Amino acid sequence: MKALGAAWKLLRALAHAVAGLLTIMLRFPRLSPAGRKLEVQRWAGRLLECLDVGLELRGRPPGHGPLLLVSNHISWLDIPVLHAARHCRFVSKADVRHWPLIGRLATGAGTLYIERESRRDALRVVHQMADALRAGDILAVFPEGTTSDGVSLLPFHGNLLQAAIAADAPVQPVALSFIDAATGLPTLAPCYINDDTLLGSVWRTLTGPRITAVVSYGPPQRAQGRDRRAWAGDLREAVGALRRR
Repeated sequence: MKALGAAWKLLRALAHAVAGLLTIMLRFPRLSPAGRKLEVQRWAGRLLECLDVGLELRGRPPGHGPLLLVSNHISWLDIPVLHAARHCRFVSKADVRHWPLIGRLATGAGTLYIERESRRDALRVVHQMADALRAGDILAVFPEGTTSDGVSLLPFHGNLLQAAIAADAPVQPVALSFIDAATGLPTLAPCYINDDTLLGSVWRTLTGPRITAVVSYGPPQRAQGRDRRAWAGDLREAVGALRRR
């Protein structure tokens, strides 16, 4: 029965993804930028419903930009969870642009792409991010650079924080966690690390007990003379403190 239920949730999610692609192709050209952002947020919320994943917000989500969100990274669920909480433009590895279906959805949601191995491309993206922040956008990055187990935090890389420094924009720390909806205890079911495959992680999440994604927002902060490396260390401490609440 668990397998049948999981298969049904997965089919609903795939159908919802296709519907999202059609929305991008047919409706987005007629929507304002604000309308597109609202549509992405609603779509992400409905995707969580299809997957039977709950959402709990703690703290104050951002009301408007310019703002850079800095979050820990646990799972393939992180991006739809943060979108459902508040629309933001993610910075993602360039490979995602070419993934079937997912790439079109990510591009339609306003994702900025970066070639991680290229120092020159990182500089280009920092400039692009700074321009987006000056235009009033809310951006989001995962400064760990990869997913962790949700128990510990990896070091935070500060390169992309240079965009906030250049644009004189605030940065808001965000902590993600996943809990068992029935017990409130942490769960590792959605983790996507080491030898996990995407399909394996998705299936483990859908066949296990119902989970709730918890998004904890800390107060925004400005650089106040800190360079990107020092600021990255302080933001890591802030995210860690939010996770321990």
